[in-house]
Amino acid sequence: MITYLVRRILWLIPVLFFVALITFTLMHSAPGGPWDRDLEARQVDKRTQELLNQKFGLDKPLFINLSGGNPFDSQFINYIWGAVRGDLGPSYRQRGQDVQDILFKPPEDKPFWYSKFGYSARLGILAVLFAVVFGIPLGVIAALNRNTLIDYFTLFISTVGISVPNFVLAIFLIILFASRLKLIRIVQQNWDSPGAWIIPAVILGFGTFAYVTRLTRSTMLEVMQQDYIRTARAKGLAERVVVIRHMLRNALIPVVTILGPALAALVTGSFIIEQMFAFPGMGRAFVTSITQRDYSMIMGTVLVYAFLVAIANLSVDLVYGILDPRIKVGD
Repeated sequence: MITYLVRRILWLIPVLFFVALITFTLMHSAPGGPWDRDLEARQVDKRTQELLNQKFGLDKPLFINLSGGNPFDSQFINYIWGAVRGDLGPSYRQRGQDVQDILFKPPEDKPFWYSKFGYSARLGILAVLFAVVFGIPLGVIAALNRNTLIDYFTLFISTVGISVPNFVLAIFLIILFASRLKLIRIVQQNWDSPGAWIIPAVILGFGTFAYVTRLTRSTMLEVMQQDYIRTARAKGLAERVVVIRHMLRNALIPVVTILGPALAALVTGSFIIEQMFAFPGMGRAFVTSITQRDYSMIMGTVLVYAFLVAIANLSVDLVYGILDPRIKVGD
């Protein structure tokens, strides 16, 4: 177990390195720079732009310094070295603030979960809870009532959830609950109210809910045909015990496979939802940094996202062994 964990953690190093390399290359391949808007608004002149480039190291070569001096004194190498030390660099647009402070530091006198990362993490966790709490029972009920009205209704809902993009669902619910019924505000003034989180969490988690429902139904139907289920029933076990202890536990293995990456995907993939609801999370900050060419903010956010996805995949492998002792971690 320990050897496997150490090996998987060490694999994070090349993964994060290549994610940073690809992001850095794409980021600098796009036209424009951090000071373009200031130049267009005539807030800075060419000389000020040169001084800003020198201050933030944007006057250095991208990868290798071939002009003499230290060949490793380049933008990419300096950024990687800073990231290794936990320094994601200063934001080019939110001047006077470091990227790690923008993402992880809450407002004064507020706990950690009021940071941008904390807001996105809470929204992602709520979305996954919605998907699991409603998706697994609905999938089990559909499998136990195969080819009935309940089963057909479940398949219809899950098909809609998989087929319809979340931003389309968001527009529909905004029109229904905000514009027509006047039950919610489109732009919340205070996210401390629990009711303000319901619509964004449901929209964000609806696709995962639909996938969990269909996967639970299909795996339950497969497990129901196994010999050990017939043996359990022949022993005279109660149907509730057969369903929960024998069917559901084995049917959950494929579902758990997607829940780890799904949580990471919901935390890191809420860009559109956060933007539509003016949600103060990391996804909205990431979209803003792209439009402003805030290079260090883009790089820092992508690395945090990549780390979360890698940890989620590792967590799934560990949970396998808990659900099914026949599966050895590391196999």
